[in-house]
Order: sequence, then structure tokens, then C-alpha cells
Amino acid sequence: MTFLFFSIMNAQDFQPKKTIDDFFIAFHSKDTTTLKKIGHPEIVMQTVANTKEGNILKTELFSDFLKSIATIPNDMNFFEKLLDYKIEIDGNLAHVWTPYEFYLNDNLSHIGVNSFTLYNENGQWYIIHLIDTRRKK
Repeated sequence: MTFLFFSIMNAQDFQPKKTIDDFFIAFHSKDTTTLKKIGHPEIVMQTVANTKEGNILKTELFSDFLKSIATIPNDMNFFEKLLDYKIEIDGNLAHVWTPYEFYLNDNLSHIGVNSFTLYNENGQWYIIHLIDTRRKK
């Protein structure tokens, strides 16, 4: 019985994790079509950044995020390395917490954490909220 419960829990965790993995595969390949399919039409995107002026909260339109991804120069190499996944699920709502390191042209640019909220609609998980932190190491 314990094995069956564990298997069910792992299968549930896999689905939101796969959505996050797909998001980053699309992000790294600048595939805005796939990013748009993974993001819910009402997605909210925010960043908490440490600046000289202190912590600030910035909200970005998803359409602006997609435009910024599409305009990254081909000679610019970027990679967000996820260090862990913490997944919590309750019915059609999931939360995925992913600490990360962000590399630009193979140099560590900043570190932080992504906090994804996902919504399951008809068996498909969509990102409805993404907020991240960004700070220098």
C-alpha cells in the first residue's frame, strides 16, 4: 500500500515538474510559441530585485517577457541552472519552488529562487504566476 501511495505522489509531482522543465527548455531555446502555450492567458510575472535603492517589486507583462526573449542576440549565451525542485500540490493547484543560478556568456550573473504557481485545467498544467528573486552572490 505504501508503494502505491508513493507512486501516485511521484506521478502527481512529475506533471508540474515537467511543465517547469518544458518552460526552461523553451526559455533556453528562445521558443516563444511554447512559452506562450505553457503560460496561462492570465499569467502574472514578477521579480523581487535587490538594487542600490533597496528591494523592489517589478511586474512584467507576459507579452513583454516573450518579446524580450525573442530579441536576445544569437551570440548571447544564457542558461538558468535549477538547483532543486520543491513541489506541493492540492487538487488543481501546484506550487514549485526552484532555487537557481543564472549564467550569462558562461559567467555567473546572479542567483535567486523561482516561485511558480500552476493551475491544472482539463489535465494540462499552466503557469499562472511566476515570481523570482535576483541577487548577486
